[in-house]
Amino acid sequence: MSTFLLVHGAWHSGRCWERVVPLLESAGHRVVAPSLTGYGDKSHLLSPEVGLDTHVDDIVTLINEEDLTEVVLVGHSYAGLVISSVANQAPDRIEHLVYLDAMVPEDGETAIDVQPISQNLIDLAAKSGNGWRVPPLPEQPPPFGLFGVTDPADVAWLRTMLSDQPVRCLQQPVRLDNPAVNAIPRTHIHCVGAKPAGLVRRPVPALQPNGSPAQVWELPTGHDCMVTMPAELSELLLKLQ
Repeated sequence: MSTFLLVHGAWHSGRCWERVVPLLESAGHRVVAPSLTGYGDKSHLLSPEVGLDTHVDDIVTLINEEDLTEVVLVGHSYAGLVISSVANQAPDRIEHLVYLDAMVPEDGETAIDVQPISQNLIDLAAKSGNGWRVPPLPEQPPPFGLFGVTDPADVAWLRTMLSDQPVRCLQQPVRLDNPAVNAIPRTHIHCVGAKPAGLVRRPVPALQPNGSPAQVWELPTGHDCMVTMPAELSELLLKLQ
């Protein structure tokens, strides 16, 4: 039995995994899907001081307090930055890193380095009344929808969990300076449905940091695959066992 630790991306909350959690649990695994500081049940903690380091501390603290081991650490979107720094701090607890349609950073990089369009979000926030809050991306006509979700009922459900993203999350750098993190196997899952203009995915190197061949899987859906294809996503995650 492994522990799946599912980390949501920007603007979302841990509730976005509600369709995936029971599928993994029914296969006999422990599943933890927390909300990061500023989202979901922690939305009241949203502030200008919340950043990437805050979210890394959220997950490292959870791993230590719950004494989680053999963790399959899944990071969606922005959370690719989070899980990278978490693995850097607790490599002995992590069994596998899964970058789910996620930013994949190098040491010292910010979200802006990995996804330059992030600077546009910061600029928009700077022009707003507060300067530090980035609102969720607007819904677009199909096939783009709201984070790739187009079913009206699903869009309405997704809206109930969205919160603003603090600018600091996009400005703080990832730390990947612990050599032990390189031994952790990685899997990349790409959502290859319609993608809005301006979003660029970095090519995955042929070799993982541990020297083994890259493992890249695809799902024919939009960005929020945990909403649109939870069964198919769960099947892929279970293949890691």
